[in-house]
Amino acid sequence: MQQIIPLNDAEARVIGQVFQPLHLSKGDYFVQQGQVCRQAGFINQGLLRYYINRDGEEKIYDFGKENDFTCDYQSFLPQQPCQRTIQAVEDTDLLVVSHADLQRIFTELTHGERFGRLVAEQLFVSTIGKVTSLYTDSPEERYQTFMHQYPTLQTRLPQYFVASYVGVKPQSLSRIRARWAGKLY
Repeated sequence: MQQIIPLNDAEARVIGQVFQPLHLSKGDYFVQQGQVCRQAGFINQGLLRYYINRDGEEKIYDFGKENDFTCDYQSFLPQQPCQRTIQAVEDTDLLVVSHADLQRIFTELTHGERFGRLVAEQLFVSTIGKVTSLYTDSPEERYQTFMHQYPTLQTRLPQYFVASYVGVKPQSLSRIRARWAGKLY
């Protein structure tokens, strides 16, 4: 948080009190479709995937890695059941905060509301970019964007996760990767 807003010693103590460690083993869920997302988190170590289940098919729309915030905000903010699932792809260590404690941060910290606004702005810009990409970019362009945004994830993810994120079947992703690799040499 100190990278985003200044904190005095008393505010740093409040942060230390409200954020709690959470460990997710590979395959564990941060939140599942139908549950209420009761906490927001910061990923210290590990990797998460965000997906929806549409007619029995998992469609991955994002990943969370080290130094990212994680939450299903559409569920967390109004405290309503979520339509998405967030699952650990590998063992993941987070610091989590409850909805009530996050509201406390916003009101008690001098720059708490500014912190919330800046994080919301980053999430908004990222989300709009991803939605726009789904309508305007070819699968090959989405793969190139994935490689640019997540250069280290290719080796940490199964190919079918990357294919789902790009919006193609794994066989099509193999062809895209081969064409893309050919352009690099």
